[in-house]
Amino acid sequence: MRTAGSATDHDKKEAILAAALELFVERGFYGTSVPSIAERAGVAAGTIYHYFDSKEALVNALFKRWKAEISSKVFQDLPVDRPPREQFRLAWERLADFALAHPKELAFLELHHHGSYLDQESRDLENRVLELGVEMVKRAQVAQALKPLPPTFLMELANGAFLGVFRGALQGRFPLDRATLMDAERCCWEALRA
Repeated sequence: MRTAGSATDHDKKEAILAAALELFVERGFYGTSVPSIAERAGVAAGTIYHYFDSKEALVNALFKRWKAEISSKVFQDLPVDRPPREQFRLAWERLADFALAHPKELAFLELHHHGSYLDQESRDLENRVLELGVEMVKRAQVAQALKPLPPTFLMELANGAFLGVFRGALQGRFPLDRATLMDAERCCWEALRA
C-alpha cells in the first residue's frame, strides 16, 4: 500500500475507506466497483490507487482495521481469573457495545470473514481472534461451566447466536439495543452451560 503525508491525503484515504465500507456492506465485494467507491468518496477513481494497489488491498485494509478493533474491544484485559459466567457475560457485553457503536463495521466483518479475496494476513488475524474465543471456552470447560463438547463448536455456536440476533435486529425484526443483545446472552449461556 502506498502512503501519503498531508492531512488532506489522510482525509481522502479515510473518505475512500468509509465509502468502500458502506458499499461492501450494501453490495458485497463483487458487486462493488472501484469507480462506485470513488464516486461515493468524492474522489477520482485513480486517486484510490494512490492509497491502495487494488480493490482486494482496500477490502483487506478494512478487514484488518475492524477485526483488530473488535478483538481489542472484546478480549483486551478480559479478566481470565474471574468465573466463566462473568467472563462470558463481559465478552458478550463488549461485543454488544461494539455492535451498537459500529453496526456497519460488524456487518462488514460478518459478510467478508470468509472471502476468497482476503489475504493471508487477514485470514491469520481472523484465526487468531477465533482462537481467543476458543481459549475462553476451554477455560470454562476446565471449570466445568460449559458442556463437554468441542470448544470450537461451542465458540461458533455462541458467535452464531450473537450474529443471528444482530442480523435480525438490522432487518428490523426486533430492536438493536443493549437489552435485546443481553437477552440473547442469557439464552445463549443457558444453552451452553454444563
